[in-house]
Amino acid sequence: MEAFPFPEKFAERMRTMLEAEWEEFQAAFCGPRWRALRMNTRKTGMTEQAARRIREELKIPDDPVPWAEHAWYYEEASAPGRSPYHDIGLYYIQEPSAMSAAELLAPQPGERILDLCAAPGGKTTQIASLLGADGLIMANEINASRCCILSQNVERMGLDNVIVTNETPADLAARFPAFFHRILVDAPCSGEGMFRKNEEALTEWSPENVQMCAERQRGILEEAAKMLVPGGTIVYSTCTFSPQEDEGTIGKFLAEHPEFSLEGAEARKSIPDASAFSPGRPEWGDGNPALAETFRLWPHHLHGEGHFLARMKKAGCLIPPSEETAASKPRKRKGAPSLSREQEQLLGEFTSQFLSPEITRYLRSGEWRRFGDTLFRLPPGAPELSGIIAERAGLEVGTFRKGRFEPSHALALRLGPEDAVFTADFAADSPQAAAYLRGESLPGNGGKGWTLVTIGGFSAGWGKQTGRQIKNHDPRGLRRVR
Repeated sequence: MEAFPFPEKFAERMRTMLEAEWEEFQAAFCGPRWRALRMNTRKTGMTEQAARRIREELKIPDDPVPWAEHAWYYEEASAPGRSPYHDIGLYYIQEPSAMSAAELLAPQPGERILDLCAAPGGKTTQIASLLGADGLIMANEINASRCCILSQNVERMGLDNVIVTNETPADLAARFPAFFHRILVDAPCSGEGMFRKNEEALTEWSPENVQMCAERQRGILEEAAKMLVPGGTIVYSTCTFSPQEDEGTIGKFLAEHPEFSLEGAEARKSIPDASAFSPGRPEWGDGNPALAETFRLWPHHLHGEGHFLARMKKAGCLIPPSEETAASKPRKRKGAPSLSREQEQLLGEFTSQFLSPEITRYLRSGEWRRFGDTLFRLPPGAPELSGIIAERAGLEVGTFRKGRFEPSHALALRLGPEDAVFTADFAADSPQAAAYLRGESLPGNGGKGWTLVTIGGFSAGWGKQTGRQIKNHDPRGLRRVR
């Protein structure tokens, strides 16, 4: 068997770390990659029966990822990324080991969650599935272009309780001290665990880059600690094997923050099956025995890539969100732009003509927030956002144009067929579904005006019926190339 092309200094270090397991480790890297997808339980209409039907259509075997809910391995030939179901957010294609971090975070209903280094959005959308609709997620990404991708994935999955921000950890910490109940720090790292998946990580690796990543990770953790409520939880994760970035980073953080302690046995309870997770190695850090309560995911021990996890609890009594006093709850927004009389009328005309009374009540039960002419429904418990770069502030409802209200693609993906007055459904393998995703018009079915186009019974986007034709309103940037 041909050896995997590891960087020489990396190979030397791993031989020393793994000793007798080195050959098995290298063989795992030379083997096939493991692929998985996670069903989007927040998609309206996504029942267990519907998820089973979709997997059968895609020929996804009944081979669940042991440590993640609603996740299955698939063969490359299944090609779920090519299916219309992927475009409309029925599932998220995600590396199997990467699914462990959100499970370890174990978000609870009503909590305020921060995903501090969130792009491209796999862990954010997984947290949303675990949290459900009762709770708030802030997903932050410091890189503007990656933040845009994060926002697009949040929209694709039809999520309405996520605020996407583009800030530095330090700026967020200054605005939100002791605010979040749980924080995920999926730290930027040297990416050693992804060498066979990401050629860029392989070619850019160097001892100097590892050291730079470790220093950056400690800085990010410092800011995360400031934003956590007493009794709250931080989950730190990397996709690297480097002791400097794993046990080393956590060891130094614990030494400087005695108010934090590692949770090992308790953390395992939040994972459906953590039997293949190996304990951390104290001797690879500062010798603190508690480091054995961290987790390492080795590619030669399980079906996934390399990962490191640590769950830490902050001292103090965690006050459940339902028991928080008025003083500890998020402060109300100041000067949030209200709707003019004309805008109220335009919005009312749209909802009464094209949406069901139930979804209209849902929309109006939230708090409106305008950014220019674009209207958002803020998630319950959303904080003051003035001065914050927010790429997405909950559910984008639509935009006020001259003399009309135009609903957003995000709103369409949040709806179910029962939420719209006019719908047009097409099978996933039909020519009409393919045509819609290419941006083409479709044959009408007798409705007039805004029509929710659905594929396989799930919302795909808007069309506008005029006579016998449904004019396509799928965003141009999301349309498939012919």
